[in-house]
Amino acid sequence: MSPRILVVEDEDALSTLLQYNLEKDGYEVDLASDGEEALTLVAERLPDLVILDWMLPKISGIEVCRRLRQRTETRNVPIIMLTARGEETDRIRGLDTGADDYVIKPFAMTELSARIRAVLRRIRPGLSEDRVHRGDLIIDRVAHRVRRSGEEIHLGPTEFRLLDHFMQHPGRVFSREQLLDAVWGREVYVEARTVDVHVGRLRKALNRNDSDLDPIRTVRSAGYSLDVEQ
Repeated sequence: MSPRILVVEDEDALSTLLQYNLEKDGYEVDLASDGEEALTLVAERLPDLVILDWMLPKISGIEVCRRLRQRTETRNVPIIMLTARGEETDRIRGLDTGADDYVIKPFAMTELSARIRAVLRRIRPGLSEDRVHRGDLIIDRVAHRVRRSGEEIHLGPTEFRLLDHFMQHPGRVFSREQLLDAVWGREVYVEARTVDVHVGRLRKALNRNDSDLDPIRTVRSAGYSLDVEQ
């Protein structure tokens, strides 16, 4: 599953350029042209990283950053500020507000790509690794294999993507709608109860032994999360 990046930029030419290059690098890209739209898109589908222009219509980038850091569900989303404001005081303000990095326009796409990779490695290592280890679970994205306590677990494609998403965000509670967007995609119509069916199949596959602790936690009226030691 490719990391999803939300690009918040009101210059159409730059926005298109960023989308083209990021998709070429293997990322999935959503676009927002103002701060208000950015907050709406984040609420609908949580990105793995946000590239955020400072000077935006409706709600400024610095205010968007501040609001994302205030909310529990978005507090840890990596944010790279992208702006023409290069003064030291501006950089300090951006970082103090919660940005993880600060790129000044004009910039080289190779530099931005390197900074994206560095932020994801530091903050979301699961997104930059072929093998992710959480508790007694190991997922190998290249070989498309899952092991628990050394034993291989056979999963269907949907259950594999579901577990991969959970392992990228251990401990975070996802609603059925958020899981539908992340695993099935926005363009596919699937009923919310389908999530319950596939979570049930995932649980059955992971908990083959009576002594196994169920790593999937059901949060009443909220959704599901993966509860394992990181």
